[in-house]
Amino acid sequence: MASKVVTQTKLTQVGRIPEEWELKQLRDLCTDISYGYTASADKEPVGPKFLRITDIVPYFIDWQSVPFCKINKLDKEKYSLKMGDIVIARTGANTGANSTIRLEEDAVFASYLIRFRIDPKQANPFFVGYILKSSLWQNFVTSILGGSAQPGANAKQMGFFSLPVPSPSEQKDIAKILSDLDTRIEINQQMNETLETIGQAVFKRWFVDFEFPNEEGKPYKSSGGEMVYNEEWKKEIPKEWEVGCIEDVAHVIGGGTPSTKMGSYFTNNGIPWLTPKDLSGYEGKFIEKGATDLTEEGLKNSSAKLMPKGTILFTSRAPIGYVAIALNDIATNQGFKSLVPKDNMKSEYLYQYIRKITPYVQSISSGSTFGEVTGSTMKQIKILIPECGILENFEAFINPINARIINDILGVRTLTKIRDLILPRLMSGKIRITVEKGADKN
Repeated sequence: MASKVVTQTKLTQVGRIPEEWELKQLRDLCTDISYGYTASADKEPVGPKFLRITDIVPYFIDWQSVPFCKINKLDKEKYSLKMGDIVIARTGANTGANSTIRLEEDAVFASYLIRFRIDPKQANPFFVGYILKSSLWQNFVTSILGGSAQPGANAKQMGFFSLPVPSPSEQKDIAKILSDLDTRIEINQQMNETLETIGQAVFKRWFVDFEFPNEEGKPYKSSGGEMVYNEEWKKEIPKEWEVGCIEDVAHVIGGGTPSTKMGSYFTNNGIPWLTPKDLSGYEGKFIEKGATDLTEEGLKNSSAKLMPKGTILFTSRAPIGYVAIALNDIATNQGFKSLVPKDNMKSEYLYQYIRKITPYVQSISSGSTFGEVTGSTMKQIKILIPECGILENFEAFINPINARIINDILGVRTLTKIRDLILPRLMSGKIRITVEKGADKN
């Protein structure tokens, strides 16, 4: 028999919550609160994974990109991470950013992180983890920082965070609903990573190994396809192919920012506009908008330019090397040197090529304060220009893959909106989970 949803509420320091919910401090829910281990990260597998502040990204940890560290047996035990542990960044612009360990990993955590180990007798660790993704936590962290020039918070301050705690069964059900959404989001993202890996592999086979299908469908080079030595490229390339510069195949477009003093220049639903920050931590191949849009007036009163769908968006400073393809018409700030393909070029090839040579582009940057790639430098970068028919065949081969990637991106966006919409409502009790009578006794 299902229980009735209770509507009576009580007023607390975090707002109104259901009458039967408790209000507890984070520190009282923990069996351990610890600062992390100080060590140098190593790309080689010299020990356990070494989770750093830069690895703490919204919701998911990409364990494949997390480095390793050397650590002795006693310290490894002291700083180990277990499923359900919550790690929180304690310094820098990301102070308060956090992740809940969702899988058993052989890992320890770094010194700029704090580990909160939740006592399962006091609360469901995953429920608490979702509370720390809500506006309740974000507002709390903002109040701690108080506009300080160098953001940071310690474990004692964070431990004073008060959070609503429903019954064990309701905690479990809330965490499951949100976790199911996250799992679907993660599956879509992993599928996209697989599809993008396929695209990269095909690009290498066709345009690095020169094994694109010939007229008989056989690998060109190994089947005796004619190769000619190119002096500029310093190697043999297929006959009819050329070597040119980026400006031969694309228009190089900078960006701009309208005056931030003019609120009328910015909106939440207008002309898509990107800054490098929008691509920081963004793993997608395609992007449709950033955190802030421009109004028509804002675009008009800046040096930003509206670029077409298919533009290759490339950050040229702070930092250099984020790459994505515009899913629609879009503008950027001055931190980009974007590439609009000309008639003799295709977006997919240009995207894959720029990704491949990003380390080189970073190496030729200039600037004493921070590296930057100028428009003139970008225009003169050498590029291999395949025969037009091969480019069209490559685009046709990749299009179905890209269609699936885009579909998954849109799916992730929808699921993310649903999760972010119901998260604060679940955490405040505005949406209640109906539980079976007697479930809390189990």
